Amino acid sequence: MSALYLLHKPYRMLCQFTDRRGDEGGRNATPRATLAAVIDVPGIYAAGRLDYDSEGLLLLTDDGSLIHRISDPRHKQPKTYRVQVEGTPDEAALAALRRGVALKDGLTRPAKVRRLATSDLPERDPPVSPKRHPETTWLELTLTEGRNRQVRRMTAHVGHPTLRLVRTAIGPWRLDGLAPGQWRRETLHAPRTARRAGRRPGGPR
Repeated sequence: MSALYLLHKPYRMLCQFTDRRGDEGGRNATPRATLAAVIDVPGIYAAGRLDYDSEGLLLLTDDGSLIHRISDPRHKQPKTYRVQVEGTPDEAALAALRRGVALKDGLTRPAKVRRLATSDLPERDPPVSPKRHPETTWLELTLTEGRNRQVRRMTAHVGHPTLRLVRTAIGPWRLDGLAPGQWRRETLHAPRTARRAGRRPGGPR
């Protein structure tokens, strides 16, 4: 069996347990919030990552093979995001995201995209300023690849910069009402093939 921890990573928190920049000192070395502030489970590491200014579902475990299965791009775990963008994307912009857009590192894979009437998410602290951004739209995007800051780059490419980004699902795992900073533990059992072979969960494959 393997333990998997589902965490709602808050805004402006590093996706790691220490802030190396703060530890090293020097100019602009004010420590940033880390995962140690919200989850105290020894020996676990994140399977994948979220940017400092992104929020939402993060998976953590002490099982190295499980981390590989979740984060390796070859497994193509779909990831779903709720994204607040500037302005109101028209159908042409949404169609471009669905087809794939040409970024500097190549054409993105087609994405699933739909408008949302509401995010159904808790308010961010601090919130997106309505004075600076009077017109915004919530979208739900599902991607099957994970390039650096991909969602932000895609929405900017079609003329609607991302103001807030919250990951709500990774493969079969969902945020499911966790508030920022909250987490829950799930127990994963060995795949049937591993049990037949008598291998330990998380052992060599």
